[in-house]
Amino acid sequence: MAEHLLLVEQESDWKSGFPRLPVVTARDYLGRTDDAKLDGNKRIDCSSRRDLRVINLCRSYRYLSIGYYCSLLAEARDHKVVPSVRTIQELSSREIYGLVTDELNQRVQRLLGARKGGPTPTAYELTLMFGHCASRELQPLARQIFETFRCPILRVELRLQGSWRIADIKALPLSALSSEQEADFFTALEWYLSQRWRQPRARLRYRYDLAVLHDPVEDLPPSNPRALRQFIRAGKDLDVNVELIQRKDYGRLAEYDALLIRETTRLGHHTFRFAKKADSEGMVVIDDPDSILRCTNKVFLAELLEANRVPRPRTLILRKETLFDAESEIGYPVVLKIPEGSFSRGVFKAENRPALTRIARRLLRESDLILAQEYLYTEFDWRIGILGRRPLFASKYFMSKAHWQVVRHREDGKREEGSFETVPIEAAPPEVVRVALKAANLIGDGLYGVDVKMTTQGAVVIEVNDNPNIDAGIEDLVLGEALYRNIIGELLTRLEKQRGPGGAS
Repeated sequence: MAEHLLLVEQESDWKSGFPRLPVVTARDYLGRTDDAKLDGNKRIDCSSRRDLRVINLCRSYRYLSIGYYCSLLAEARDHKVVPSVRTIQELSSREIYGLVTDELNQRVQRLLGARKGGPTPTAYELTLMFGHCASRELQPLARQIFETFRCPILRVELRLQGSWRIADIKALPLSALSSEQEADFFTALEWYLSQRWRQPRARLRYRYDLAVLHDPVEDLPPSNPRALRQFIRAGKDLDVNVELIQRKDYGRLAEYDALLIRETTRLGHHTFRFAKKADSEGMVVIDDPDSILRCTNKVFLAELLEANRVPRPRTLILRKETLFDAESEIGYPVVLKIPEGSFSRGVFKAENRPALTRIARRLLRESDLILAQEYLYTEFDWRIGILGRRPLFASKYFMSKAHWQVVRHREDGKREEGSFETVPIEAAPPEVVRVALKAANLIGDGLYGVDVKMTTQGAVVIEVNDNPNIDAGIEDLVLGEALYRNIIGELLTRLEKQRGPGGAS
């Protein structure tokens, strides 16, 4: 039977008069302790248990905060967690959650617009606790908001702006509640702990129009112009209408029934909003929003790979209090990484303690956690392309001249890139392909590029990329046009699977 676990940022956040429930601090949960104290003398191994249901009650879910990392690592450990990282991201800005509130606004208008008699207020503020609110009249709305944004405590502001609308949604910490609200919170919590946790199902659509999101002025795009033309040609061969779209075409996204993102993805970026919107519309999408969430953050990937025993360099997740663990447990030189980064950006090598301190101080201004990794030099990295849980291509990316990375970013803004070699997938070392598949399958069934180093101790995974390069003249040197047909064909297969046996082909 699944066990519940409540996370708080500090022990004092769970007051002495609160109910005796399974509570641990974020520090204990993040620290991968062999066992963490729950209640009384009972203890549990937080890092290896896969059946935990985690309720994250940290003080903040700000991006790269301790609260954010608790949800991130909970997902990496295969724990069911609220709020999920996806929910945290959705609540991070009005621009993002505004994408999914149209249906909610219709219900707000139905509930509040029909009121008659007495002065008409122009604003309401609701506090939601696991989908419960103080107003019986607005309870159906509260439940629907919670089903959309599963977060323990939410403050929702409703405003009359021509019609009634949701003006603001914000996650609240436990400390923001009054003593009376605390009693209501524990009543709602007791109810929630007794419920079955489930995920909403996506809606389906039924056309064969594919949008390819790209940025024609991106400095290091994942697909060059020749590759984009190849996607269009492959689509014609498979009776799929492929159309290139840009950020300005967001309002037209619902015209298509599939989305292929060929622009570098980031959280808090329009690429993620496109993926989220496409997913909510029931469209087939690569990269899907969950893959973006899981691949973008290297801390999540590190935890996921370790939890599933995927070979990788020795890796530590560091806070400022544990910075010198990198020195004692890994040694120099050590590679330091900001959680988010692409094309070798945000990755630094420290040769000694002064360098470790200087680099870490800068990185910790951006993130509460950073990654330290064993330095393993190889002449080249393998990049294994994975699509739909099958190997697609194999390329060698060589280090740039007199440098330890594939891409060397200079202080003047210029960059140098190493050479490449693409080989038949069967020519790649079987061990490299095997560990790449294992790593990618932990993320999902989309399109991934897994970077692997072949060392004297065997193949080790460096990272999994949700938006791998598909460039004409590089990754397609072996397969040619078939590379693009495979990708379009995978999208087409998923579309036809949505239609079912009665759909058109």
